[in-house]
Amino acid sequence: MAGPAERRQSVGVDVGGVMVGGGAPVVVQSMTNTDTADIDATVKQVMQLARAGSEIVRITVDRDESAAAVPEIRDRLVSMGYDVPLVGDFHYIGHKLLTDHPACAEALAKYRINPGNVGFKAKRDTQFSTLIDIANKYDKPVRIGVNWGSLDEELLTKLMDENAASAAPISAAAVQREAIIQSALLSARRAEELGMGRDKIILSTKVSDVQHLIAVYQDLAARCDYALHLGLTEAGMGSKGIVASSAALGILLQQGIGDTIRISLTPEPGGDRTTEVKVAQELLQTMGFRQFLPVVAACPGCGRTTSTTFQTLAKDIQDHLNISMPEWRERYPGVETLSVAVMGCIVNGPGESKHANIGISLPGTGETPAAPVFVDGEKVATLRGADVADQFKVMVADYIERKFGAGQKTAAE
Repeated sequence: MAGPAERRQSVGVDVGGVMVGGGAPVVVQSMTNTDTADIDATVKQVMQLARAGSEIVRITVDRDESAAAVPEIRDRLVSMGYDVPLVGDFHYIGHKLLTDHPACAEALAKYRINPGNVGFKAKRDTQFSTLIDIANKYDKPVRIGVNWGSLDEELLTKLMDENAASAAPISAAAVQREAIIQSALLSARRAEELGMGRDKIILSTKVSDVQHLIAVYQDLAARCDYALHLGLTEAGMGSKGIVASSAALGILLQQGIGDTIRISLTPEPGGDRTTEVKVAQELLQTMGFRQFLPVVAACPGCGRTTSTTFQTLAKDIQDHLNISMPEWRERYPGVETLSVAVMGCIVNGPGESKHANIGISLPGTGETPAAPVFVDGEKVATLRGADVADQFKVMVADYIERKFGAGQKTAAE
């Protein structure tokens, strides 16, 4: 039977009302790139990310001004109906910021700790312990996020030396992966020793190489039952970042590994930060794990479809659905399961249209200027004329109202 491997069993973690792991659906999260001290800009971007579908949003907390801004950011968002959990991203001085700004510690839904940059030797132990103690005090979960760009050099050197002295040494890359995993597991174990429950710990082990990411998470998943956050760090810009992240995360998800994901895309200058959220949703939806948006199936076009009518119509409908979804989620429960087909010729057009909730097969080059429309597998109309596209859009709107709107409820009653 086609489908992913059985989902890896993990301990569920409640992040501000969003369950991560424990059998819950894979959660989509993202991160702002604003200066957190700029309250207006940060609130605006968190709202944009939440509207796009980010269920958890991480913000940078790197200095006193940022920490002081967090409570107001949270309060403004809640007052406008955006109760999205905020995660504080802490590096170097997180222990001090959370100590000096208790309102920030309370306002955040989770703390992200990188064990590679919380200090060294005894100082590291003290600072890490302080972070965990504060998390315990405010009943907050943590993500222990190891990154190969800021790996604990002391641990890595120790493992490299041991490997060099071994009778059967492994590759340097394999030693580095082991150091990443050990850093995460040792830190999690220390957090538990400090009184933190397993239901408060999420782990991540991020690298920027696809094959290494797959290998490190496969090994980590086999060695613990903590909830896991997946992400390819420094994935890059545009199609490169999308393809690399989708390839790595897609394989892991197919193997049943992963409880929450982020697609870490570098935006173009002035680009839309929400792109990473849309890509994450599309990955999960394409693989059949979750349903976020109606699906518009459209053929790629060929020599039989020299007209651009089907392309224009497919884009218009996709754009309309995407723009409308924030409102439709409330107005039309279940509308995210809608499937629409916009096909360009008779070869696959009727068949694909029958598989969709509602579909149209537009005439290809040299075909009769008529466009059959299928609803739930049955042909219901044949559209003709220069305004075929507009006629079909009306039919889609009517179908949504009947199936997901008040009309459906009335019929059921």
